[in-house]
Amino acid sequence: MPSAASLESLLHAAVAGVGGAERPGQTRMAQAVADAVESGEHLLVQAGTGTGKSLAYLVPAVRHAFETGKPAIVATATLALQAQVVDRDMPRLAEALADQLGRRPTYALVKGRRNYLCKNKLDGGYPDDDEGGLLSVGEVDKAAGRIGQEVVRLREWADETESGDRDELVPGVSERAWRQVSVSAQECLGSKCPLVGECFVEQARSAAKDVDVVVTNHSFMAIDSFEGRQMLPEHDLLVIDEAHELVDRVTSTITDEITPGMINAAAKRVGRLGDTSALTEAGEFLGEILGGLAEGRLMGVPDNLALALGRVRDAARGLQTELKPASPADNDGARQMARAAVDELFDTAERVIEERELDVIWVSDDPRRGHLLRVAPMSVAMLLRDKIFDERTVVMTSATLELGGTFDAVAGQLGLRGEGGPRWQGLDVGSPFDYPSQAIAYVAQQLPAPGRDGTPPQVFDEIEALVRAAGGRTLGLFSSTRAAKAAAEEMRQRLGADIPVLCQGEDQTATLVRQFAADAATCLFGTMSLWQGVDVPGSACQLVIIDRIPFPRPDDPLASARSQAIARMGGNGFMAVSATHAALRLAQGAGRLVRRSSDRGVVAFLDSRMITARYAGFLQKSLPPFWPTSDRALVLQALKRLDETAPPVIEVDRPALRGVTGARADARMAPAPEPVPAAQPEPARAPAPSSTPSDGSRDWSAEDDEELRDAADMGLTVDELAEHLDLQPAEVSARAAHLGVALAADPA
Repeated sequence: MPSAASLESLLHAAVAGVGGAERPGQTRMAQAVADAVESGEHLLVQAGTGTGKSLAYLVPAVRHAFETGKPAIVATATLALQAQVVDRDMPRLAEALADQLGRRPTYALVKGRRNYLCKNKLDGGYPDDDEGGLLSVGEVDKAAGRIGQEVVRLREWADETESGDRDELVPGVSERAWRQVSVSAQECLGSKCPLVGECFVEQARSAAKDVDVVVTNHSFMAIDSFEGRQMLPEHDLLVIDEAHELVDRVTSTITDEITPGMINAAAKRVGRLGDTSALTEAGEFLGEILGGLAEGRLMGVPDNLALALGRVRDAARGLQTELKPASPADNDGARQMARAAVDELFDTAERVIEERELDVIWVSDDPRRGHLLRVAPMSVAMLLRDKIFDERTVVMTSATLELGGTFDAVAGQLGLRGEGGPRWQGLDVGSPFDYPSQAIAYVAQQLPAPGRDGTPPQVFDEIEALVRAAGGRTLGLFSSTRAAKAAAEEMRQRLGADIPVLCQGEDQTATLVRQFAADAATCLFGTMSLWQGVDVPGSACQLVIIDRIPFPRPDDPLASARSQAIARMGGNGFMAVSATHAALRLAQGAGRLVRRSSDRGVVAFLDSRMITARYAGFLQKSLPPFWPTSDRALVLQALKRLDETAPPVIEVDRPALRGVTGARADARMAPAPEPVPAAQPEPARAPAPSSTPSDGSRDWSAEDDEELRDAADMGLTVDELAEHLDLQPAEVSARAAHLGVALAADPA
């Protein structure tokens, strides 16, 4: 690399290349990342919205890759950020830095195998996952049903796509249809596959070996680190964006479950390849035992449950021997899928019987699947310390890492604190936004405290008044799907056709977000993914409503186990677990409002505990420093003014088409740089209540992800989870595949 290519000159060129302006926080962060790479010290960086943090880590990461010849790995949590890095930031960055570096920096997108089409499965190399042969049904008669039509569409798309990446398919398809054209890592035939030379996954991973920046997701990165599969190229720099999500993603990745339905499904997969009588009987016995256990955490494995799991384990071990192919040529798709299902049963039964020190085991009941047995680690701190932070420099960044005014809570969860921990530093580079002048934090102190008996009429009255004053333009973030649906139905009756109300689950989240962003009068209500990752800048979102403090469910086995463990050590379990969880979600939810320097609006908290509870100060310190008030009349007046003076809305882009490496199909054309929304000129400072918007002119996210992981922990299949959450199966399956979350197979 030419000596003239200093970090400062590269950052300057990169910012100019995206049509932006350098910000002090961005410069500080870029230098801190470069210093961390030089010293080998891990770095936690809190960078508020508008800082331009992706460029702040991509520029030193590219520079390091050029100097060492090793790629930098960038892991994100959400599809939206992954797409931003691959579709927007890296193409423009590559163009902007080419002259100084002597060539264009290269990059690739790598995901888990379930995210890609399997050509061997399309070619009939595996048995159908659903009874009735959906592939053949779809080929013969498009009218055979929705699944058959989706499979036909997938076959047509398979002839067109360069990447085989499911996220490129818009609109998406159901999980049942996608299962007909994809395989898991355990089901893959690997080098023995007859079509390995044409495999989308192998092409993507091969391309990633020779690039400067590899973009992936948290779960894939974790599996690569924990299991030593070397799916990612050798590297000594790892950047984890949306780092506040890492602990939950890793926990989900190593959470296992076992159900009688899974055992029956595995027996069907084995079919004529082995004698499944012992496995079937073991599944029936396990079902009887689970049916007699109460829901909730098990403080130890009862003798009868240990006996049932022992039978499952022994039966699975016998089938593992029977299913072992006599020669590599005998290991076809059917045998590999059967082995994968049996291996999963063996491993999970063995894990529960072992009662590992940090494992939490619990029973839950699902209306459709019956009783489920789950096991997850109480803490992943030491695992992260040993597997993620060892032998490479890790830069972790997010807009929400400093909770209650300190990095201690997050650092402790990551394994960075305590005896023997690695060296690390925390840095808050702030945000370029003038939060007190741009937004109001309103607490509806007059409302009754939230209860368990549904939403009281006073809350609906408050929502209606706020939405009417805002002229729509509302993102409603609710603590449960039931609450979101109830509010949406009530508001539709009250507001009529003038203010449309969309509700999560009525379509894919990406589609709903685009509809919300395109029409100022439209409101979007939901939970989970809407709390973070949704990026709707401009006047389409001038009011964010948060119905209640998002504490973990009181009966959450992991949260309660963690809280109890901390209390036994003399700590405050509530503050360390529940309040920290709530602070993180609140910060992410409130962060949906101000996405650029010209944005104005109100975040309305309908939970009076935000200012009355003893922990209120901790929660408030975790939020952006909005202008605080509990004056209802003032807030309604401010919302009306904002609505009257609002500029036109800014629509959300559609997903980009990608090539084999995951790069945009048109990236090679080096399009002219486009303005970055966050780089708009700063408006004049004004008090929040009387501020007016200046001219200025995504999708699953982490709250979504948390509930998806919880649902996976409870053993829901995609269809069951979709029904439980009132979402489309296609949306659930796409998100689960992206996260690397293993949802159970639907019973055949």
